[in-house]
Amino acid sequence: MEIRINDLEHIREAARQFIDAMGDQQVYAFYGHMGAGKTTFIKAICEELGVDDVVTSPTFAIVNEYTAADGTPIYHFDFYRIKKLEEVYDMGYEDYFYGDGLCFIEWPEMMEELLPDGATKVQITENPDGTRTVSF
Repeated sequence: MEIRINDLEHIREAARQFIDAMGDQQVYAFYGHMGAGKTTFIKAICEELGVDDVVTSPTFAIVNEYTAADGTPIYHFDFYRIKKLEEVYDMGYEDYFYGDGLCFIEWPEMMEELLPDGATKVQITENPDGTRTVSF
């Protein structure tokens, strides 16, 4: 599926389209170059799911935890600063990836071999006209 984001004013609409297409999947790996809009799109998804907290990139914390309006835990990961897989093992990734919550992962390239088999790969591409395409 592809979702086009024309500008920031329409990102919440794109997030709703993404949520409508999510199904029962729990782990989403977001790919895209620096500045493609991964954090911004995940923030919009969380807001559409009813997260009341301020959603920020977990660059230094590695994972931020939120709660959706329906009580579902949401885990937002940023593995950009991961240097070796042992760091991911040490944080207890299995509890997150195989638990009851939604997992949104930025920079999954750093730990791709640990992604669950059913993880949804989401590619965010910045187009020459400044729009974004979300493919999954």
